[in-house]
Amino acid sequence: MNNPKFLVDEMLGTLARWLRVMGYDAKYVRNMVNGDILKLAHEDSRILLTRDKELAKRSGTGIILLKGNNIIDQLGDLIYRLDLIFDKERTRCTICNYALILADKNKVEEHVPARVLENHQEFLICPRCERIYWKGTHWLDICNHIGEAMQRAKRYHDPR
Repeated sequence: MNNPKFLVDEMLGTLARWLRVMGYDAKYVRNMVNGDILKLAHEDSRILLTRDKELAKRSGTGIILLKGNNIIDQLGDLIYRLDLIFDKERTRCTICNYALILADKNKVEEHVPARVLENHQEFLICPRCERIYWKGTHWLDICNHIGEAMQRAKRYHDPR
C-alpha cells in the first residue's frame, strides 16, 4: 500500500497526530455515530483505525482493529501491517492534517521566539491553520519514538 489515507476514530487521537508526523493523511473524527464513521471512511477511501470491537465487526473490510494500549504498540502494529515509512519531508500539520509547506524565515520571524529564529534556518507552515513548525530539540525525541515503534514492528515480524 503506497500512500494510505486513514480515518482515525476518537479512541486513537494521539495515533492520528503521530501518523501525521510520519507523513500520512490521518483524518480524526470525534462525536460521530458508527454508521457515519463507516460511511465517511468508505466515501473518502480511507482505512478506518479503531479500538472499538463493535465498530470493527460492522465494517468488514477497510478497517484495522488496534489492540495496543500505548502509542508505541499501536504505531508499531500499523508500521508492521502496512509497511509504513517515516518520510520526514512529508510531515503534516499535527492539528489540522494539511501538508506543511516551506516558509520563508522572514515571514515567520514575528511568530517564533527569538532564540528559535537564531538557531534554525528552516521553518514549515500549515497553509490552513498557519501553525509554524521547526525541527528543534523535540525533533530528536519524535524521531526516537518513531524509531522505537519501527523496532517494535520488526519484532512483530520476527518474534524471536
